[in-house]
Amino acid sequence: MVKMSGERQLLISKIESLSDSEIQDLLDHLAILEGRRSRNAAGVRDDEVVDLLAEAAENRRARQAFEWERVRRKAERQAVRGSGIPV
Repeated sequence: MVKMSGERQLLISKIESLSDSEIQDLLDHLAILEGRRSRNAAGVRDDEVVDLLAEAAENRRARQAFEWERVRRKAERQAVRGSGIPV
């Protein structure tokens, strides 16, 4: 049998202590890392922070909320102008 390094044994013991949902999170994270590795090998420039923010659901929701608020403010300004009240 092959001797395992202390780091590998530590990793194995940590993995064995994880719950099923934590293991799924770990597998998801590994898939992301592997994808980045393959993109980097293909010569694609990778900015980790920008990628994470662009893919984040919270960021998409925030952009949508910002757009809704912009449209609401524009509609209010138009309503005020149409009513004769100085802006």
